[in-house]
Amino acid sequence: MVVDFSLKPHIISGKDSLDTLDAIKDQTILMVCDPFLDGSEELNKIRSHVHAKNHVEVFSDVKPNPPLTNIIAGVRVFEKIVPTIIIAVGGGSAIDTAKGIRFFGEKVTNKKVNCFIGIPTTSGTGSEVTNTAVITDEKNNVKFPIMDDYLTPDISILFPELVMSAPASVAAYSGLDVLTHSLESLVAKDANLFTEAFSEKAMGVILDDLVEVVMKQPDNFELRKTVHEASTAAGMAFNAAGLGFCHAIAHQLGAIFHVPHGLACAMTLPYVVEYNAEHSETALHKYAAAARKCGLVGNGAGDKVAVKKIERTINQMMSEMNCAKSLRAFGVDHNEAVKETDRVIEYAKKDATFPGNPVVPSDDDLRAVYQKVIG
Repeated sequence: MVVDFSLKPHIISGKDSLDTLDAIKDQTILMVCDPFLDGSEELNKIRSHVHAKNHVEVFSDVKPNPPLTNIIAGVRVFEKIVPTIIIAVGGGSAIDTAKGIRFFGEKVTNKKVNCFIGIPTTSGTGSEVTNTAVITDEKNNVKFPIMDDYLTPDISILFPELVMSAPASVAAYSGLDVLTHSLESLVAKDANLFTEAFSEKAMGVILDDLVEVVMKQPDNFELRKTVHEASTAAGMAFNAAGLGFCHAIAHQLGAIFHVPHGLACAMTLPYVVEYNAEHSETALHKYAAAARKCGLVGNGAGDKVAVKKIERTINQMMSEMNCAKSLRAFGVDHNEAVKETDRVIEYAKKDATFPGNPVVPSDDDLRAVYQKVIG
């Protein structure tokens, strides 16, 4: 097999990372951000690094699980100003919205953006280093991805202070999304030595530090920085290696029941790890080797014991961070969840992440996993 792996974007991380923006002059900038950031101290700090000679337009009509209608509204702004630079500031929804605006805006105007900069304010989605935007079609309650390598930001700025004020639930869900990215990309079909290194390192950081930073030391700058960088590392891993059917199901939980994405992933993850380990010797060995490297189990532990430890650790972390472990616990009516079974399966199989799984689950396999997620 030929390994095709490249490193993009240019990543700058740390206290002075915003200084990168100082060099931008005489540009038309479209800044896409979460609505609560518009006019905030955090955004003003970023804007203080944007030279007055630039023309800046802010688009803040960003919503979770970016709806197509909001993307269209952003494209209208794109048409009006024809930006040479896009700066996306926020969580995965803001960065995905910016990608969607760029994708359609460039097609409508036939004008190219010279530079795309991602500045994440959550440690989770990895959208600042990926080529994918996940958009929601509200009419049909379906999520669909836009995927193209040019949508990967040219520069990603990791400014840890931006994640310091994140609520505990946001930090928890985002961190669990990182763990999901790590474990899915680790065993994905296109995984290779390079991606596995990122997957394993990110997994180790989240297992070691996430609960600590969410529940005990939310103001610890160095811990926040480490988790923030782990999120980006996991994003680089899955951007090249792919994901699997945990994300394929989680996308449906978000579209149908409005479960926050990271939480939807975490609800599904233990069962997907269990399934993959039972149906793929390669996945079993990879999970186990990573568990040993992360110190979850000793070097003498068998593969199956190591995988069970991963599953239990995910559940333990969710308990410690007060996360709902099932749709029932999240407040979804049991009968309503059961009624949606066929639709979840149908659209999970159509999801762009589905083909990356190391083995192809049958409809009955998907149904069994989903039943466990219902609770």
